[in-house]
Amino acid sequence: MCSSVSFPPTQLLSICEGIWESLCLFPTPRGPANSALSRRICSQMSWAGRHRAGNEFFPSKLGTERPAWKQPPLGQWLRENTVSQEPAEIPPSRGWLVGGVQFAKYGHMLREGVCSRASFNLEDCYRVNSFSQLERESGGGWACSHSTWTHPFRKVREEWNRFSMGDHFEKGQHALLNEGEENEMEIFGYRTQSCRKTLCLAGSIFSFGILPLVFYWKPAWHVWANCIPCSLQEADVVLLRTTDEFQTYSRKKVMWICLSALNSAFRLNPDNPFITDEESIINRAIRKPDLKVRCIKVQKIRYVWDNLEGQFQKIGCLEDWLSSAKIHLKFGSGLTTEEQEIRRLICGPNTIDVEITPIWKLLIKEVLNPFYVFQLFSVCLWFSEDYKEYAFAIIIMSIISITLTVYDLREQSVKLHRLVEAHNNITVSIYGKNAGVQELESRFLVPGDLLILGNKVQMPCDAILLDGSCVVNEGMLTGESIPVTKTPLPKMEGSVPWRTQGEGEYKRHVLFCGTEVIQAKGACSSAVKAVVLQTGFNTAKGDLVRSILYPRPVSFKLYRDAIRFLLCLVGTATIGMIYTLCVYVLSGETPGEVVKKALDVITIAVPPALPAALTTGIMYAQRRLKKRGIFCISPQRINVCGQLNLVCFDKTGTLTRDGLDVWGVMPCDGNGFREVHSFTSGRTLPWGPLCAAMTCCHSLILLDGTIQGDPLDLKMFEATTWEMVVSGDDFHLKGAPGCAMVVKPCGTSSQVPVEGIAVLHQFPFSSVLQRMTVIVQEMGGDQLVFMKGAPERVASFCQPETVPTSFVSELQIYTTQGFRVIGLAYKKLEMDHHISALMREQVESDLIFLGLLILENRLKEETKPVLEELISARIRTVMITGDNLQTAITVARKSGMVSESQKVILIEANETTGSSSASISWKLLEEKKHIAYRNQDNYINIREEISDNSKEGSYHFALNGKSFQVISQHFSSLLPKILMNGTIFARMSPGQKSSLVEEFQKLDYFVGMCGDGANDCGALKMAHVGVSLSEQEASVASPFTSKTPNIECVPHLIKEGRAALVTSFCMFKYMALYSMIQYVGVLLLYWETNNLSNYQFLFQDLAITTIIGVTMNLNGAYPKLVPFRPAGRLISPPLLLSVILNILLSLAMQIVGFILVQRQPWYSMGMHRYICPCAGRTAECVSIHSIC
Repeated sequence: MCSSVSFPPTQLLSICEGIWESLCLFPTPRGPANSALSRRICSQMSWAGRHRAGNEFFPSKLGTERPAWKQPPLGQWLRENTVSQEPAEIPPSRGWLVGGVQFAKYGHMLREGVCSRASFNLEDCYRVNSFSQLERESGGGWACSHSTWTHPFRKVREEWNRFSMGDHFEKGQHALLNEGEENEMEIFGYRTQSCRKTLCLAGSIFSFGILPLVFYWKPAWHVWANCIPCSLQEADVVLLRTTDEFQTYSRKKVMWICLSALNSAFRLNPDNPFITDEESIINRAIRKPDLKVRCIKVQKIRYVWDNLEGQFQKIGCLEDWLSSAKIHLKFGSGLTTEEQEIRRLICGPNTIDVEITPIWKLLIKEVLNPFYVFQLFSVCLWFSEDYKEYAFAIIIMSIISITLTVYDLREQSVKLHRLVEAHNNITVSIYGKNAGVQELESRFLVPGDLLILGNKVQMPCDAILLDGSCVVNEGMLTGESIPVTKTPLPKMEGSVPWRTQGEGEYKRHVLFCGTEVIQAKGACSSAVKAVVLQTGFNTAKGDLVRSILYPRPVSFKLYRDAIRFLLCLVGTATIGMIYTLCVYVLSGETPGEVVKKALDVITIAVPPALPAALTTGIMYAQRRLKKRGIFCISPQRINVCGQLNLVCFDKTGTLTRDGLDVWGVMPCDGNGFREVHSFTSGRTLPWGPLCAAMTCCHSLILLDGTIQGDPLDLKMFEATTWEMVVSGDDFHLKGAPGCAMVVKPCGTSSQVPVEGIAVLHQFPFSSVLQRMTVIVQEMGGDQLVFMKGAPERVASFCQPETVPTSFVSELQIYTTQGFRVIGLAYKKLEMDHHISALMREQVESDLIFLGLLILENRLKEETKPVLEELISARIRTVMITGDNLQTAITVARKSGMVSESQKVILIEANETTGSSSASISWKLLEEKKHIAYRNQDNYINIREEISDNSKEGSYHFALNGKSFQVISQHFSSLLPKILMNGTIFARMSPGQKSSLVEEFQKLDYFVGMCGDGANDCGALKMAHVGVSLSEQEASVASPFTSKTPNIECVPHLIKEGRAALVTSFCMFKYMALYSMIQYVGVLLLYWETNNLSNYQFLFQDLAITTIIGVTMNLNGAYPKLVPFRPAGRLISPPLLLSVILNILLSLAMQIVGFILVQRQPWYSMGMHRYICPCAGRTAECVSIHSIC
């Protein structure tokens, strides 16, 4: 058994040096190629100093050879040894084997950094198949705080990429772009070679344009044919490959940005930094002394070559490593004119340009589709054979299909252009370091510019608020038009990056592009200032637009099977071509006729009408959806809708109504609660701290005489019957903003001892923190702090003696009845504090618990029938909400998501704390009590319980976001089993919603997500099918948008998806049968050196096949959702069996008929040529002479 050992931080680095040295000495059972990789990896580990290889901290038994298939299963070993994170004995020969190199994992040390923990345990070591798996299984823990650690790991990853792809790259030819992000890509460097380019040009001419067409379809082939590999530093062409399962290639030219014009204008000194921030990527990107910058543009984003790091870096945004203090210091006074011009030239314009693609470009792009190219080839062949009728029919159908597709793409392009057009035409005010305040068009903004903000302006970029506060409407991004308060970035000392203030917390200081600044208030009548963070397509709005322009490919088996299906037909056609060549060459036909006959076989076996029929099918489905108010920006996902077997729903605004009604308030009285004060009778709440909290602890604003804000805040404030005004010359408050928001009692209110309350400072509500806090001052009185939020969170910031002992039981009573419960707390603030300098942590401490605000949230009328319809169709329904767990369970019960006969099991997981390891437990929710749990003796081993579960769906798991996070990190082997019956997920942050959808997808579910847009954007984009409930037709949050604000759209979408999917399958089956029947018949006639006449072909191709194929798409969806989904694969046993049996039957019938006719006594064969009057060309016909 390995014991836990402790070392001073100064010795840890030398220990790790010994580990890496040991790596190079271990034997590997994978052959010489891997040994070479080992040497390459180890040669790049330039550690200062060496350590002896055989030390007690890295046991030699790790190097013992053992066949890979005898390694114990990873999940088994983790469950047995690492769940409790206790020291465990390492099994023989357990080590990470990456390309023949074994790694030992020092878990705590690598996870928490060299300097943060000196005591660590030697944890599990095991084999992996890729470096990404090594990173994933280690919990992403390869990122350490010491710079000398991160460098070797990056090198190992690069070497692993080189090894795993089997490519032999030049040094520095390969790198990762956007590493770890959603749009991660591999980038390869190439240099154009003149002789290769000349050969390709000649090949293009002699192939009559076929070679350029192939290069258009295969960009990688174009690069490989014209260029030679080289380092990225020397490349003039780069090849990009996505790291997803599709491995899509794209080709980009390396461009040069010349700064010589600026040099003559500003007399730049090449020896000095060009901008103030010496560590900026811009300084590192400028090549001296010629003052040039190498760059590429990928999916609208510009990347410049970093001469120091030796890689392409994203430009157009401030660096993430900047601390808040550095941002205030370097950009608080604006940029100089020289810096602006340099940044403007390198970063590019601040525009989100979505050009309306010309029709001729869309037309060419559609025509160059391989299907239509094949149709063009077929039409040319038919014209050469005078088969004009069907050729014209195919041309007409193709024109209709192409026209519909081009029209749809053009409409989407126009809508998207109109959506972002106004962004590029905004006049803004900026403050320059040597020019003062100046106005300019927003297209000239650069990262680092200091914006001066006013009321009712559209944000043309992402910006960090430095001075003042803003109320913004983020409805364009979230779909929820609720004012959000933004606060200035605090001047925190130290070098901690400004984004690392907590999960998503930095966003409360960021004004996002596309949002509207409703109100801007400066401190002490000063200007509201914000520094430009990101411009152009780097912004939040630009990212959403890019997600539309470059959508994530849909991984759907139908498309892969369709390609295989066509390849099978091509293979069959190849056999027929060989057969035709043999028959006609032996019969002495001319070479031209033989070639025509052979090419005819291809057009028969691979039906040219197939793409047109499939395209029209999708168009019909899309138009039927549009009639129901469902708009689609990704038509290819309609077929995916037919495969949905799990749908996730947000609760508030989706399953329940948007509006909340204040049901009552439960004040705190010592160690207990007083009776509930009900507002239903019209009684006002007596004056006290609880009443004061309801009047001022909110983010409401007064705009044009109307109070606007979150519906919950609005209902709470209206219940107090107070009024809201803006402070002016009537009164002055020490430390208050110039235009402070003031609430005061109205004339009809009961006697109140204060004239009013002014809101001095606000810490806005965050879905991650689940609370908001305000600092207020009573007129002529004390300064107070009020907090409002999730009751559990609020209670955790209160003095324990002020929280009633019955807090948990009372909370559960109301949440289990479906009420929305909010906790309230307060404290007095010392007057000597300067409010703007106070940190949130200082304010939110030692509070006094005030009570509970109880609000009623009712189900929408359509919710229960829709969920019942989905459940009856065997489609799983899951709730993902940010609300309380007990409230979510009650809503699930009332909506029918969880039936009365089914059990609900609460899962609770706790993080590692001190000496106790991470733990997980379950509790069975009793039905006869409001919220009673079984006693501790009833706790069981959840792993065994889940493994031995009887019937899926007989019980449901419910857990909150915290437990989900702990299970994901510490009990990953249990997560799939929990998700199989997980139905209710509460207190989920936006990031956790996306992660949950992704985890469901890993279980081979086809996941749909339906939400109102607020906090659901990530999950909507992550799901196979995202449906946003929004009144806006052009939604950028999800592939589908419903104008009807309820979930009735979900069944309609699934029905139309199933109809489109079944139609696609039927189309493939029908076309396969048609082509094979005609194929066999023609080959039989070829045996007699004969063929069908043109009108016989025309009747089969047009009257029988094409008309039926096109009209087949007119069938609407079945009005009821049935429990059986269409098959998800084209190449599946039922479908294949039906097609193959029909083909064999028709083949047998045709062969038998062909033989029987020839054996009739009246049959004789006479071959002769004549001018066929029906076709107008020479035809070979069969002359049958009967015997009298």
